[in-house]
Amino acid sequence: MPRRSASASSSDAQCPASWRLYIAAAVARENQMATIDASPAPVTGDPPAVTSPSAGGPGDRLAHRLNPVFRKGILLATHNRPVASFVRRYGMRLGAGNFVAGTTLDEAVVNLHRLSGLGLRTNTTILGEAIRDQAAVERVVQSYVGVLDRIAAEGLNTNLAVKLTQLGLDLDEDTAYTNVEQLVIHAASHGNFVRIDMEEFGRVDGTLRIYQRLRAAGHVNVGTVLQSYLYRTGADLEGLAPLEPNLRLVKGAYLESPTVSYPKKSEIDASYLRLAERMLAVDSFTAIATHDERLIDHVIRYTEANAIPRDRFEFQMLYGIRPALQQELAKRGYRVLVATPFGPDWYFFYMRRLAERPANVLNFARSLFRPS
Repeated sequence: MPRRSASASSSDAQCPASWRLYIAAAVARENQMATIDASPAPVTGDPPAVTSPSAGGPGDRLAHRLNPVFRKGILLATHNRPVASFVRRYGMRLGAGNFVAGTTLDEAVVNLHRLSGLGLRTNTTILGEAIRDQAAVERVVQSYVGVLDRIAAEGLNTNLAVKLTQLGLDLDEDTAYTNVEQLVIHAASHGNFVRIDMEEFGRVDGTLRIYQRLRAAGHVNVGTVLQSYLYRTGADLEGLAPLEPNLRLVKGAYLESPTVSYPKKSEIDASYLRLAERMLAVDSFTAIATHDERLIDHVIRYTEANAIPRDRFEFQMLYGIRPALQQELAKRGYRVLVATPFGPDWYFFYMRRLAERPANVLNFARSLFRPS
């Protein structure tokens, strides 16, 4: 058994037992995958995950069975106090910095310029959510005004992404509307754009109502997000289509009930492609937000077959995830935007990134248990 360094042993001693279980499970799963399916076959035609949850080799089938289990466990652990305390204490040093562009705007600006130099577009957001204090909400609004001013001063090709629960949605809908409208108007004064992020199922209706109110008020520099794992999203898209909306399509990162969301990855992927094709058919702008090359390849084939101009869509990925793929797509002439969040309140964002793929937990574990 490899000997651990003193710092790793110290971290291990303070690591909650529940968190060690998730790490151990991720390590075991990665070891199984490495021995079962070390070299997956190349993808041809439609994405295998879309057509069948058992497509591909035994490693793919194992991943399909285990990923939802790990994802649910990690998302549940997010609200465990010992886990939260441990990750908040060590997370930035042990991996969160791979997904967060800094804890301050100054740090984020350095990374925004770096990404721009690589030919990549960016958006940015101040991490945080579910603010229920009026004074705190007002501080967030003013901070975002400052971010928009800084983006303009720096000459960055960066837009804004905001969560309505940062802007008062949990206080009341009118407060959130007033605050986001202020940001949309200020962004327009700089020739910039605001994306309203989508949150948990219970907040979908409020978010869509606010987006529709903004469009009805004549604001065109605003978009929102739809999630392919929700059953309702097809109907939501049809309701928005007459607005020629600017939409980002994601799979969805929250833990939702199977009564409102598809429980299987294959179903979520199939829904994603149906929605992507429908969005691209609408005369508007579509942001394809995924790191899944099979879905990306499908979208590329669809746009080429239907002569959809490249300025009608872009691929969006998260900061620190698949950077080589981001640059490859940009070099091929596709628009690529990197979501580049920052701020000290990074915990919930980071935990959702860990939940998306067991290998992310494994990277965290390797940082904790690195041999000396």
